[in-house]
Amino acid sequence: MHGISVTEVASQKRNIATIATAVIGLVATGPAADAGKFPLDKPVNITNLPAAIALAGATGTLKGALEAIADQVRCPIIVVRVAPGADAEATALKVIGTDAAGVKTGMQALLAAEAQTGLRPRIIGAPGLDGEAVKTQLAIVARKLRAMAYGRADGASIDDVIEGRDAFTQRELMLIHPDFLAPVGVLGATGTSFAVARALGLRARIDQEMGWNKTLSNVPVAGVVGLTSDIGFDLQDPDSDAAQLNAAHVTTMVRINGALRFWGNRTCADADSDFVFESATRTAQILADTMANGLIEYIDKPLTPSLARDIVEDINEKFRKLSRAGFLLGARAYFDPDKNPTEDLKLGKLKISYVYTPTPPLEDLGLLQEISDEYLADFAQLVASA
Repeated sequence: MHGISVTEVASQKRNIATIATAVIGLVATGPAADAGKFPLDKPVNITNLPAAIALAGATGTLKGALEAIADQVRCPIIVVRVAPGADAEATALKVIGTDAAGVKTGMQALLAAEAQTGLRPRIIGAPGLDGEAVKTQLAIVARKLRAMAYGRADGASIDDVIEGRDAFTQRELMLIHPDFLAPVGVLGATGTSFAVARALGLRARIDQEMGWNKTLSNVPVAGVVGLTSDIGFDLQDPDSDAAQLNAAHVTTMVRINGALRFWGNRTCADADSDFVFESATRTAQILADTMANGLIEYIDKPLTPSLARDIVEDINEKFRKLSRAGFLLGARAYFDPDKNPTEDLKLGKLKISYVYTPTPPLEDLGLLQEISDEYLADFAQLVASA
């Protein structure tokens, strides 16, 4: 070639896509489950939920959990089936699992789900198997996955539940008390249905229909008829059972306008934490992975000022879209020279800062009621004009 060659290149700005959030990670027992469909300690992506329920077997927690989820939503479900142990403690160890010599078992297998199935669980739980040790480890796995974990609050009475709640401080964990009653089996006899399983399904449905910044609270739960414990509730009574549980950062269930609903917005984070609301925790998780995944194509390109500007603008464009859609109150990305010294830039290190404000739930609405005689002032005139 002796001259000039012109090649067209795409100049369209990158579009950062929001990560998939309605992906459930379920750890369950199913001794009679089909071993081909549900191999032990392997993450399996369930795409045909009715067919999976038919192969789940009648024993263990797997079938009931899948049925409870199916009542709420259709979404990807990553199932890890574990073998029950000789007693509750042995079963808990199976559920917690291990990570040794490159082999993950129990809930640790959820950490391998993305590599094995192409999907990362964002909503995880082990309904019916979630004692204190299991919940503690579940929160650790949730942090690694940047997911939310849901667990049953331990305790027979409200006082016991509130006391047991103090054992947890993880923002990735929401505790729920009590369980639901629901029709069970072909004859429809009423039995216990784990609230955590229904929370997993409803959380995914809320993600699909309302958005990941809407909390689990105050949305009708499908397929349930009652509760396993009596929970007193009055919207205007701060001393009701439900209010006491919520004040202790435990989500409960109440009946409003004929429908049973989860009632509570709070995680196990400390009361003064920025992540006390479920929606704040999920916003932080989703933003982190959305930005990281959306900007990966910039890695290993020449580090120039224009590259830094492009990254900042891509992030800000995504923030504008999320803010317009109501997922954020506002957000801004920027290049901070103080955080990018010459020696770091020379080594190929670039830091882009961003600040954001999540949307808090309207948890406490105050109505100011005042009696007045102002509407009697023109009483005679109103009578005369009638």
